[in-house]
Amino acid sequence: MAFLGTAVRRVASCRPTISPLRRSATTSRRYSSSSEPTTEKSVPYENVLKVEGGSGPTKPLPKSAEAVVIGGGSLGCQTVYHLAKMGMTNVVLLERDRLTAGTTWHTAGLLWQLRPSDVEVELLAHTRQVISHDLEQETGLETGWIQNGGLFIASNKQRLDEYKRLMSLGKVYGIESHVLSPAETKDLYPLMNVDDLYGTLYVPKDGTMDPAGTCTTLSRAATARGATVIENCPVTGIQVSTDDMGVKRVKAVETFHGTIQTPVVVNCAGVWATKLGEMAGVKVPLIAMHHAYVVTERIEGIQNMPNVRDHDASVYLRLQGDALSVGGYEQNPVFWDKVSDKFAFSLFDLDWDVFMQHIEGAINRVPALEQTGIKSTVCGPESFTADHKPLMGEAPEVRGFFLGCGFNSAGMMLGGGCGRELAHWIIHGRPEKDMYGYDIRRFHHSLTDNNKWIRERSHESYAKNYSVVFPFDEPLASRNMRTDPFHKILTEQGCVFQERHGWERPGWFNQDGAAPVLDYDWYGAYDISKNQNYKYNELLGKEYTFDYPPHHHVIKNECLTCRHGVSVFDMSYFGKFYLTGPDAKKAADWLFSADVNKIPGSTVYTCMLNKRGGSEADLTVSRLEAGTANLPLAPEANGDAYYLAIGGGVAEHNWNHIKTVLQDEAFNCQLTDYSEDMGMISIQGPKSREVLQEILDTDLSNEAFPFSTHKVCNAAGHKVRAMRLSFVGELGWELHIPKDSCLPVYQAVMAAGAKHSIINAGYRAIDSLSIEKGYRHWHADLRPDDTPLEAGLAFTCKMKSTIPFLGRASLEKQKAEGLRRRIVCFTIDEKVPMFGLEAIFRNGVPVGHLRRSDYGFFIDKQIGYGYIRNPDGGVVNADFIKSGKFALERMGVVYEAKPHLKSPFDPSNNRVKGIYPDNYHNVYKANAQ
Repeated sequence: MAFLGTAVRRVASCRPTISPLRRSATTSRRYSSSSEPTTEKSVPYENVLKVEGGSGPTKPLPKSAEAVVIGGGSLGCQTVYHLAKMGMTNVVLLERDRLTAGTTWHTAGLLWQLRPSDVEVELLAHTRQVISHDLEQETGLETGWIQNGGLFIASNKQRLDEYKRLMSLGKVYGIESHVLSPAETKDLYPLMNVDDLYGTLYVPKDGTMDPAGTCTTLSRAATARGATVIENCPVTGIQVSTDDMGVKRVKAVETFHGTIQTPVVVNCAGVWATKLGEMAGVKVPLIAMHHAYVVTERIEGIQNMPNVRDHDASVYLRLQGDALSVGGYEQNPVFWDKVSDKFAFSLFDLDWDVFMQHIEGAINRVPALEQTGIKSTVCGPESFTADHKPLMGEAPEVRGFFLGCGFNSAGMMLGGGCGRELAHWIIHGRPEKDMYGYDIRRFHHSLTDNNKWIRERSHESYAKNYSVVFPFDEPLASRNMRTDPFHKILTEQGCVFQERHGWERPGWFNQDGAAPVLDYDWYGAYDISKNQNYKYNELLGKEYTFDYPPHHHVIKNECLTCRHGVSVFDMSYFGKFYLTGPDAKKAADWLFSADVNKIPGSTVYTCMLNKRGGSEADLTVSRLEAGTANLPLAPEANGDAYYLAIGGGVAEHNWNHIKTVLQDEAFNCQLTDYSEDMGMISIQGPKSREVLQEILDTDLSNEAFPFSTHKVCNAAGHKVRAMRLSFVGELGWELHIPKDSCLPVYQAVMAAGAKHSIINAGYRAIDSLSIEKGYRHWHADLRPDDTPLEAGLAFTCKMKSTIPFLGRASLEKQKAEGLRRRIVCFTIDEKVPMFGLEAIFRNGVPVGHLRRSDYGFFIDKQIGYGYIRNPDGGVVNADFIKSGKFALERMGVVYEAKPHLKSPFDPSNNRVKGIYPDNYHNVYKANAQ
């Protein structure tokens, strides 16, 4: 018998790969594999759904269906179950082999309840409810759920701080968890080495799922409700038709055994999802990699122990009866480039040279493993994505083609929650929860078929899967994919860039010279040399803290210069769309919650909503004059025309939302994208008017150029569209500039601002300034599951008019019934950093959590925004807020918090109107000296 410790010593002493089961040997660290599956190995489950023999479908194919789910793994089974449960009974699941045959059958099946995301905590909670309770109640069958608990290992303070953040969030959702000392951990898990531990987080109700038992029970529950599950039926094609408006829609699913007419296809094909997408002309940006674990022989004393995640050692230990499964995530995973269609219930030979790092970590954590034999190795393919998040939702290319794939080895764990959301998406057009982080539309269309981006970013996400999730981390892979005209000059001035939607946008400005982003070095894997003296990476490393970063004072200076003087923000990554055509006014009335049909020259801040009144976007809409084209500054418009400026990180989401609404309502109008044809700089602060008056050929007085208006004018001899707007709460203007004019206009602004000590500032400053003013950030404190009424944005809704708009009926109902949740601003007196997810308590009872938090340098306080609810289910009104005693919990420590019904900074909005105290500038100059 081979032992884990022996395997470690053998691999260390003689580089050729030696498997304890002596199956085969490979000698190099492989970047990719084109191998066919090898001889099947045993996996640690009592039941596997493989059945020998039989080449035809297990049931006759129906002629038509409301939806066809393709893929019989965890997601496919969960989706068909939830579709049937929601009333869509004429639904078919097609599996090319047997249920679970692709990747689900060999998954580890771990379920951890706590994640650094409120949405994921809710998704996991639903999976747990389905697996541990609902299915057994419905079918009388056991799914194989085992509640043995989960234990997270911390070897340093930062890791334990991360776990304490999870513990605080868990209190909001009623999830029991405990931070344990090393000694307490030893009492719980006697076989564990705790000498190098800082502490642990124990979650008693975590557990383990059985894939075969779960999928069998799901399929039976679905068929009992009228769904049809057909195995041994590979899909050979997807028929797509084009309607009268030129919109592509799913028409039918083709197999060797017949065709099913259907308007909806759900791609739950896992590793094979890319090929299935190609059948319909849909891009599915995922990649297949080898992912492995080993199963040990019996270990005395291991029975009933919790599952373990030792993130710092990049290893997990899954209880397997009286043995353990040992696996993890390495920095040099093997890619499976030539995905085989014949792969079913098969595995690869394990590359021990790649896997051995996990064995070393496991033996350190549980020393008994050194003398424990290996029962089997399990190395199978899994699908991974660019940000280690699933791919879900309706594909932008084809209506009716939905994605439910790319689950990064978490398909069992997330399956129940995601299956329910996907079913709701299909039936009602949108999910119930905020699923933007999983929505395929989170990626710009220029990236989703870029193999370099998919490969590099997926590798980095895999390699960093067990890394501490810090608030301001940035990827290193596939950077500089989209850059604006200011990129080079700002890099030279010390700009530390952030990546959003492929764009490089300014984060903050380093005072010690340039810190350019370099080509990806794969973290030194695959014999690729690591970047040396990488300044950007060094600065990023200083962000790896749950304290204020070392450059906190730099961001403070950017903020206060904007508050007291003038700063320039490069916001070129913004989406810039034109809405034109015969039905443009009808479309604008329906799309936008605010009344944007003011006089030409007006600009309106508005939301776009879904049917339930949730906020799909916030943006500015500018009404344009009719006239001939002057692109990119003005489109040709014989009638109504609108210019839409949208946060660049969500531009693809916004684009597709608008296009979908236009199609659904059959509006005869055009949406055109000029995002890459114009740059955009925002000049903000009390001195902004003095600076811009020198270079713009138009009167900038309040009377001539009031707030929320725009006009085309000359800036240093170049045509620009100037808009008087602010995302920071100060007097200021945006300049939307044709890309060839960007640099000369920027240089003229900086020259005119030199005597006013103008500086560049980045989005870290915008984050602070905007939260200080109380402005919302979409997908932080404003999401698709938040209505404008709940978010304090009722002023963006034309409720006093009779104009119908998408979501209006839901808002009217909510207004009449009263708000059950609403956003509240909180400040604390202590100078401790918060980032969101901190628990909110009212009179000692958890009522919500912070969505967003940052330091407000002008008011000199930590600020947080979060949605609170009434524990009794009643209305949350001003009296409920005023009468409560609030506190915020950060990493287990509670801080008294003051609630604010209005922003504590400039609640009268004087500053955006250009109204400052008479002696304001003199006071600022004196303080500066």
